[in-house]
Amino acid sequence: MAKKVNSLKYEFIKGLWVENPVLISLLGLCPTLAVTVSAVNGLAMGLATTFVLTSSSIIISLIRKFIPHQVRIASYIVIIATFVTVADRFLAAWFPPISKELGPYIPLIVVNCLILGRQEAFSSKNNSGRAILDALGMGSGFILVLVALGGVREILGSGAFFGFTILGDWFNPWMVMILPPGAFLTLGFFVAGVNWLNERRAAQ
Repeated sequence: MAKKVNSLKYEFIKGLWVENPVLISLLGLCPTLAVTVSAVNGLAMGLATTFVLTSSSIIISLIRKFIPHQVRIASYIVIIATFVTVADRFLAAWFPPISKELGPYIPLIVVNCLILGRQEAFSSKNNSGRAILDALGMGSGFILVLVALGGVREILGSGAFFGFTILGDWFNPWMVMILPPGAFLTLGFFVAGVNWLNERRAAQ
């Protein structure tokens, strides 16, 4: 029983660090780089992606035995697209400014390698319980990275965090941080930091 509990726990926590979709697997980099101008955008994109990932994982894990192998990818995409539409319409109805800010990147969740990859590698091979834990773990890891990346860029690029000014008039914003090069630079430092920590832990 203890071994099973530990295994279920691992299915969730692996997405936070060991198999983090952005920092380790380098999946979903397009929205990661494109929308993380602010922490709010990162949080919104992360939550939308986690909703789609979790919902599609549940459905696919439940009907995995009924999906013909030859059309599995097409079937996954149809299911994913359904939940992406729900997320897109929800944001447009209840959070118009965020929906406008994220633009086409919400519909593009359909082709996010993170979501399709988890369906093919995990949900289609495991029961719904494990699929939910895997999806929530991967989604949480995705959210943490997007919020952290967006937070760093927002603080350095505008002196604010979640829209609240935290640095005074003395601070001279780094304009590069709110431009595409800022996204690449920040993500590069994040990935380098994680690799350094993993190598240090392995050496110990």
